[in-house]
Amino acid sequence: MTREKIGAWLDSQTVRNLIIGVILFNAVILGLETVPAVMDRVGPLVVALDVICLSVFVMEILLKFYVRGFGFFRSGWNVFDFVIVGIALIPAAQGLSVLRALRILRVLRVVSVAPRLRRVVEGFVTALPGMGSVFLLMAIIFYIGAVISTKLFSASFPEWFGDLGNSAYTLFQVMTLESWSMGIVRPVMEAYPYAWAFFVPFIMITTFAVVNLLVGLIVNSMQEAHSEEDSQRTDAYRSEVLERLAAIEARLSRLSDNKSVSE
Repeated sequence: MTREKIGAWLDSQTVRNLIIGVILFNAVILGLETVPAVMDRVGPLVVALDVICLSVFVMEILLKFYVRGFGFFRSGWNVFDFVIVGIALIPAAQGLSVLRALRILRVLRVVSVAPRLRRVVEGFVTALPGMGSVFLLMAIIFYIGAVISTKLFSASFPEWFGDLGNSAYTLFQVMTLESWSMGIVRPVMEAYPYAWAFFVPFIMITTFAVVNLLVGLIVNSMQEAHSEEDSQRTDAYRSEVLERLAAIEARLSRLSDNKSVSE
């Protein structure tokens, strides 16, 4: 087979579905490796199936590299697949055994194969610059809140507000609304009745304003990604229609010329 045929075969929907199936099957296999009862009974079989799945991934990457050469690394998704599969090839020895646990990251390869998941990730990546500004704003708010809460509540609640680190972590728990009222704020209010004047504005600013702003940025970026894809699809359809019209026009012109000659 020529490189063009191999490239077309790799890009076909059948091969993509096959790779998705292998990824999902491999995810199940990696999960079974954590079950002692399963490994005691059919451990060698599970390991063999895992090796087969890894071999499929390696073969796919080698074929892509054969078809595209060093252009393979021009695609961020190809680099992503290369790194994920490369981690799985690291031998489990000494300190590197921890990296072997990262083999489960192979499940993330489904993101690079499934177009819809790729659009979600691309939308998320597009939102990162705006998210960076929001994270900076949140960091400033947390720093201000940590300084204030440490100065106000550290004497009575050193385990929560004893220093900036503890205060920041406690405020993060408050922001997530996890046991914020009965677990933190109400006990603090027993010693400082007006503590609500600090915690309520902090929750309003972080949880209901900044976090929702972050969600809005992500949603907007994903909508833009979908709109761009629809625009590209429309342009491709328009180009196809124009090509067909040009072909029909050329055919009609030839028929007209042939008719004129015959007359």
